[in-house]
Amino acid sequence: MLADLDPSQFRIENEVAIHVTSVVEQGVILKGPVIISADVFIGAHAYLRGGNWIDVNCSIGPGCELKSSFVFAESRLAHFNFIGDSIIGRDVNLEAGSVICNHRNERVDKDIAVRVDGDLVSTGITKFGAVVGDGSRLGANSVVAPGGLLQPGTLVGRGTVWDQEAGQA
Repeated sequence: MLADLDPSQFRIENEVAIHVTSVVEQGVILKGPVIISADVFIGAHAYLRGGNWIDVNCSIGPGCELKSSFVFAESRLAHFNFIGDSIIGRDVNLEAGSVICNHRNERVDKDIAVRVDGDLVSTGITKFGAVVGDGSRLGANSVVAPGGLLQPGTLVGRGTVWDQEAGQA
């Protein structure tokens, strides 16, 4: 995707592309490949690594970590969020401290499963966060366990653990 970008609209260096209308505050770490589209705000000391694409009019708050994820238009990640190996739909809001986990550290079998029509289905991989549908809202300090499939408009309450594999969603 980097090769297809208009160099008059993006500052491109070391696999990092930042649209000329976007703001990246001091102390942000960007490890490519990463594409930051138009009118994006990235707050101080955010950490983007391992392949990210951020669509237009998004906000990534101070201290957020985003790893190998796509974030679609008009989504907002408040301060101190972690999102790993995920797809975040359009107009999604994560309040402060929300976490989308991407690894099952708590057990020997690290394979991540997703729940499809009530059944658990193995993904065959050990790193996968969530697919978060358009218009979803995650409350402050909520946690989405690996393998989350959140339908559009899903509300995850403050302090909630959303774990579809364990039947807690």
